[in-house]
Amino acid sequence: MEIWNNPSCSKCAAARTALDEAGVGYAVRPYLDRPPSAAELTEVLRRLDARPWDVCRTQEPAAVALGMADWPRDEAAEPRWIEAMVAAPELIQRPLLLLDDGGALVGRTAGALAEAVRRSGATVGTDADPGPSATAPSDRPTPAG
Repeated sequence: MEIWNNPSCSKCAAARTALDEAGVGYAVRPYLDRPPSAAELTEVLRRLDARPWDVCRTQEPAAVALGMADWPRDEAAEPRWIEAMVAAPELIQRPLLLLDDGGALVGRTAGALAEAVRRSGATVGTDADPGPSATAPSDRPTPAG
């Protein structure tokens, strides 16, 4: 699993804690320092079965400055939304959990985190050691960005 993480975000910290406690290994992607490409974000949206505005933080100063809350929300507008979020990755909702089963979740709620743990095959409440992948980059390649 990969978690798109903002180190100053309390929801990201809660997601890391929940995954650690369940013994789920994960790689951390510091997406603010290593923003996704438009192709990567498009793929994540496909995995989430979401549209760009579904995972855009429209109250962030960058979004307010662009007037994104008033942007059209239709198929023709999707590239505009994606490009704005790539240019200002703080607009991307967090934490995003890219699951090994090919799916993805926005890990902001206890229910979403429980679902991520379930889909990872881990058992909630185990004392399993999450291993080095919980705090160190994974050996598996991550998408270029």
